[in-house]
This record gives sequence, structure tokens and C-alpha cells, in this order.
Amino acid sequence: MQQFTEREVDGVIVVAAMGAVDMLTAPQLQDVITAAAQRKPSGLIVDMTEVDFLGSAGMQVLMASRNKLDPQTRFAVVADGPATSRPLKITGIADYIEMFSALDVALTNFSS
Repeated sequence: MQQFTEREVDGVIVVAAMGAVDMLTAPQLQDVITAAAQRKPSGLIVDMTEVDFLGSAGMQVLMASRNKLDPQTRFAVVADGPATSRPLKITGIADYIEMFSALDVALTNFSS
């Protein structure tokens, strides 16, 4: 099963992650996000709804991606629950990256 998938919804690229995002899988996530960002979408959402472990390497990828993105590209993470939103809040990353609790909420927010 593929751990990272990508799709486009109305000009916004959604990168969905599944399972653990740790030092072994974070480089793959970085590659997928970098490839998506090179297409200069209006928005880029990393959906972590199906992630059951988010390690520091995964969080570093999110911060690095946020910092490298074109200023015109809006960036957000969908994270809900103790495995994803909690570490992002505890580390302060949630202060720098927009977070939503559900993908449909993020997409609605991006399209308005």
C-alpha cells in the first residue's frame, strides 16, 4: 500500500499520509510535497487524518515545506487527535502552520 497519495481539488493539492511519519518515511513525504509545490498550486494541504504516529522528522518536513513554499501558495495541515494535532500543538508548530480538524473543512476554507 502506498503511504503517500496526491490529488488535486479545485487547484489545491492534497497530499495524504497514512501510517507512521518518522525518520524512515519522512524523506518520501518531503519528495511528494516538493514535487507538488513545484507545480505552484494555489494551496497545498497535507492530510494526516490516517497518520497514527508523527515523529520529529515528519514535523521537520512540515516546517521545511512551509518555509520553502512560494509565498502565493497557502499551506495547511489536517490533523486531529493525539497522534498528530497534539505533537504539532505541543511543539509550537501549530502557531506557524494553519491546522484544520478535517479535510472538508480545510478545502471549504481554501476555496472561500
